Amino acid sequence: MPISEHPADAVNRSGPEPHHHADLHGAFGNDAFGRVAEQAARFFGTPQYILGQTVAVLAWVVVNSTQLHLGFAWDVYPFIALNLLFSLQAAYAAPLILLAQTRQADRDKIHADRIDRNHSRLERAAKTETDKILELLQSNTDLTKQDKELTEQVADLTKQIHTLLTKQHER
Repeated sequence: MPISEHPADAVNRSGPEPHHHADLHGAFGNDAFGRVAEQAARFFGTPQYILGQTVAVLAWVVVNSTQLHLGFAWDVYPFIALNLLFSLQAAYAAPLILLAQTRQADRDKIHADRIDRNHSRLERAAKTETDKILELLQSNTDLTKQDKELTEQVADLTKQIHTLLTKQHER
């Protein structure tokens, strides 16, 4: 799940409604702690972090395997202290990442709710406009029928006048 650049970015892009930080507090404490958790989660996913951790592990293994410049190794194979450090890191990284994902899910929900509200508003507006157009079309149809009826009446009257005039000329 992607984590946005800033906690409010995903929400504020969708419209003018103000973002309330209280929406993201939840069970995980205040917003400042959540922002720190998100920054940590973002950092754990960077190539710099992965490369740095790889270099640190390689250095740890090399120093403890060859006893370079120390004359002794403080963590010999199977590198129990290194495994302990990884466990400690995981014990903190996993909850921070989960918190960041929870906050992102909260922002996504707020964003989706705003989109749903906007879609509903647009659907109502479209229905209103469609109803107006249908009403205008019905009015136009009614006027066309009236125009046809009047045209037929004028034609009928014209025939009657023509018939009367023709009869008068015959006399």
